[in-house]
Amino acid sequence: GLATVYGIIQQHNANINLYSEPGHGTTFKIFFPVTEGEVEIAAEKSPAEARRGTETVLVAEDDERLRRLTRTVLEEAGYTVIEAVDGEDALDKFSENKNAVHLIISDVIMPKKNGIEVCKEIKKMRPAVKALFLSGYAADIISSTGMIEEGIELVHKPVSHGELLLKIRKILDS
Repeated sequence: GLATVYGIIQQHNANINLYSEPGHGTTFKIFFPVTEGEVEIAAEKSPAEARRGTETVLVAEDDERLRRLTRTVLEEAGYTVIEAVDGEDALDKFSENKNAVHLIISDVIMPKKNGIEVCKEIKKMRPAVKALFLSGYAADIISSTGMIEEGIELVHKPVSHGELLLKIRKILDS
């Protein structure tokens, strides 16, 4: 969670200070730059507006709460979901269901094998399968690792349910 917060703060050219004292707690202060002029707030499309699907999606996410939330969102939109707890589990689950899986949604950083390695191995088994990567790290941090290549679909966490469903539909329809 703190890596996500830090990434968002960095992307907005902001600063964070923290003060912590044993037995008294921790205080975080976030300082965003002042903006001038009017701020336009984009209206988010609700999950109900996103097109539903019937495809099978393999979700590889090591955070159990996030994996289950993603499963719930996808199942409510009509998708069939196969869950994987890490990179090796994702490869095993794909091998067992390779003809059924239409899309892989994978965290970039996972134990045992990262999402990019998993996708490369899956593409050897079935080149046509599509992939969407999720990351809680800031875009500049991920790109500096060299893991993400041009043309790879990447969404930064946290992501709204509606945005996730729209992105999934766009990838599957492409």
